[in-house]
Amino acid sequence: MSLEVDIYPPVNGNQYVVLTGRLDSDSHEQLDDALEPLLAAAHPSMVLVLELARLDYISSAGIRSILKARKLLAPGGKVLVVHPQAQIRKVLDMVQALPVSDIFATTAEVDAYLDKLQREMLHGSDDEA
Repeated sequence: MSLEVDIYPPVNGNQYVVLTGRLDSDSHEQLDDALEPLLAAAHPSMVLVLELARLDYISSAGIRSILKARKLLAPGGKVLVVHPQAQIRKVLDMVQALPVSDIFATTAEVDAYLDKLQREMLHGSDDEA
Protein backbone atom coordinates (compact mmCIF):
# COMPACT_ATOMS: atom_id res chain seq x y z
CA MET A 1 0.00 0.00 0.00
CA SER A 2 1.27 3.47 -0.82
CA LEU A 3 0.75 6.72 1.06
CA GLU A 4 -2.21 9.06 0.72
CA VAL A 5 -1.79 12.58 2.08
CA ASP A 6 -5.03 14.52 2.60
CA ILE A 7 -4.55 18.16 3.50
CA TYR A 8 -7.51 19.99 5.00
CA PRO A 9 -8.07 23.74 5.06
CA PRO A 10 -6.49 25.40 8.10
CA VAL A 11 -8.61 25.75 11.23
CA ASN A 12 -7.70 28.78 13.37
CA GLY A 13 -4.31 28.83 11.64
CA ASN A 14 -3.61 25.18 12.43
CA GLN A 15 -3.04 22.72 9.60
CA TYR A 16 -4.58 19.23 9.63
CA VAL A 17 -3.12 16.43 7.51
CA VAL A 18 -4.44 12.86 7.35
CA LEU A 19 -2.02 10.10 6.39
CA THR A 20 -3.26 6.78 5.05
CA GLY A 21 -1.14 3.74 4.16
CA ARG A 22 2.60 3.42 4.69
CA LEU A 23 5.09 6.16 5.47
CA ASP A 24 8.40 4.58 4.49
CA SER A 25 11.42 4.95 2.22
CA ASP A 26 9.20 4.65 -0.84
CA SER A 27 6.65 7.26 0.24
CA HIS A 28 8.32 9.76 2.58
CA GLU A 29 9.16 12.14 -0.29
CA GLN A 30 5.45 12.31 -1.09
CA LEU A 31 4.80 13.63 2.42
CA ASP A 32 7.77 16.00 2.23
CA ASP A 33 6.51 17.38 -1.09
CA ALA A 34 2.96 17.80 0.22
CA LEU A 35 4.12 19.59 3.37
CA GLU A 36 6.72 21.82 1.72
CA PRO A 37 4.35 24.61 0.57
CA LEU A 38 2.44 24.49 3.86
CA LEU A 39 5.57 24.81 5.93
CA ALA A 40 7.07 27.48 3.69
CA ALA A 41 3.97 29.64 4.15
CA ALA A 42 3.46 28.78 7.82
CA HIS A 43 3.04 31.52 10.37
CA PRO A 44 5.54 31.33 13.26
CA SER A 45 3.17 29.61 15.68
CA MET A 46 1.41 27.21 13.29
CA VAL A 47 0.50 23.79 14.61
CA LEU A 48 0.65 20.90 12.16
CA VAL A 49 -1.68 18.10 13.27
CA LEU A 50 -0.92 14.72 11.70
CA GLU A 51 -3.85 12.29 11.89
CA LEU A 52 -2.35 8.78 11.88
CA ALA A 53 -5.36 6.51 12.52
CA ARG A 54 -5.10 5.12 8.98
CA LEU A 55 -1.32 4.89 8.88
CA ASP A 56 -0.38 1.21 8.90
CA TYR A 57 3.40 1.45 9.00
CA ILE A 58 6.17 3.98 9.58
CA SER A 59 9.88 3.49 8.91
CA SER A 60 12.90 5.55 9.85
CA ALA A 61 12.46 7.51 6.61
CA GLY A 62 8.91 8.37 7.68
CA ILE A 63 10.14 9.42 11.11
CA ARG A 64 12.69 11.69 9.42
CA SER A 65 9.88 13.39 7.47
CA ILE A 66 8.04 14.16 10.70
CA LEU A 67 11.25 15.42 12.32
CA LYS A 68 11.96 17.58 9.26
CA ALA A 69 8.52 19.20 9.56
CA ARG A 70 9.08 19.72 13.27
CA LYS A 71 12.44 21.38 12.63
CA LEU A 72 10.99 23.68 9.94
CA LEU A 73 8.26 24.83 12.35
CA ALA A 74 10.70 25.49 15.21
CA PRO A 75 10.95 27.47 17.38
CA GLY A 76 7.33 28.72 17.60
CA GLY A 77 5.36 26.07 15.74
CA LYS A 78 4.58 22.48 16.68
CA VAL A 79 3.86 19.10 15.14
CA LEU A 80 1.17 17.10 16.94
CA VAL A 81 0.16 13.51 16.26
CA VAL A 82 -3.34 12.19 16.87
CA HIS A 83 -4.75 8.65 16.76
CA PRO A 84 -1.53 6.72 16.19
CA GLN A 85 -2.10 2.98 16.04
CA ALA A 86 -0.32 1.04 18.77
CA GLN A 87 2.61 -0.04 16.59
CA ILE A 88 3.09 3.50 15.26
CA ARG A 89 2.95 4.94 18.78
CA LYS A 90 5.54 2.41 19.91
CA VAL A 91 7.94 3.46 17.14
CA LEU A 92 7.42 7.17 17.90
CA ASP A 93 8.06 6.50 21.59
CA MET A 94 11.13 4.30 20.98
CA VAL A 95 12.92 6.82 18.79
CA GLN A 96 11.60 9.79 20.78
CA ALA A 97 10.54 11.47 17.53
CA LEU A 98 8.13 13.73 19.40
CA PRO A 99 7.67 14.60 23.03
CA VAL A 100 5.04 12.38 24.63
CA SER A 101 3.02 15.56 25.28
CA ASP A 102 2.66 16.05 21.49
CA ILE A 103 1.00 12.67 20.87
CA PHE A 104 -2.75 12.46 21.46
CA ALA A 105 -5.16 9.55 21.55
CA THR A 106 -8.24 11.54 20.49
CA THR A 107 -9.21 14.58 18.48
CA ALA A 108 -10.95 15.99 21.56
CA GLU A 109 -7.60 15.98 23.40
CA VAL A 110 -5.95 17.85 20.51
CA ASP A 111 -8.79 20.37 20.40
CA ALA A 112 -8.51 21.03 24.14
CA TYR A 113 -4.74 21.40 23.84
CA LEU A 114 -5.04 23.81 20.89
CA ASP A 115 -7.69 25.81 22.75
CA LYS A 116 -5.35 26.09 25.73
CA LEU A 117 -2.48 27.20 23.48
CA GLN A 118 -4.65 29.84 21.86
CA ARG A 119 -5.79 31.18 25.25
CA GLU A 120 -2.18 31.33 26.43
CA MET A 121 -1.15 33.21 23.28
CA LEU A 122 -3.96 35.72 23.76
CA HIS A 123 -3.75 36.15 27.52
CA GLY A 124 -0.31 34.92 28.49
CA SER A 125 0.62 31.76 30.35
CA ASP A 126 -0.73 33.18 33.63
CA ASP A 127 -4.31 32.76 32.33
CA GLU A 128 -6.60 31.89 35.22
CA ALA A 129 -9.76 31.27 33.15
